[in-house]
Amino acid sequence: MTLDPTDTLLLAALQKNAHVTAQELGAQLNLSASQAGRRRQRLEAEGYVSAYVARLNADKLGLKVQGFVQVHLHQHGPETSASFARLVRTRPEITSAWTLTGDADYLLRVYCDDLSALNRLIHDVLLPHDAVAKVHSQIVMDQLKQDSPLPT
Repeated sequence: MTLDPTDTLLLAALQKNAHVTAQELGAQLNLSASQAGRRRQRLEAEGYVSAYVARLNADKLGLKVQGFVQVHLHQHGPETSASFARLVRTRPEITSAWTLTGDADYLLRVYCDDLSALNRLIHDVLLPHDAVAKVHSQIVMDQLKQDSPLPT
């Protein structure tokens, strides 16, 4: 299914405010509320919308350290990758993880209470994993741009 310009505008509106009502969408898109609601449901059913979530304030939650951790493996293979992926999924302080091309094998985005918590994550959790050769961490000093909507 290809998106028409109205679908694109609808998706952009949802990224700005997931709580927007069908009536408000209809007004923004020059559609009736029922037409806007049906389009929204179709886009959800087709997988264009993967979830509706609340974006929380890390600082207010006491998560004072945001960092990126590059993980380098000394072993590769399906079992090793699966084992490392299981570890990543079990750790709430790891909020995003990517596999990469280039020098590092993984990039992890982490939020920790403080530097000691980041140190424990690296030295007590990541480095002891059998496949991990080394990690390289970078601490975020300031976030110039918040996570933003995808381009539509």
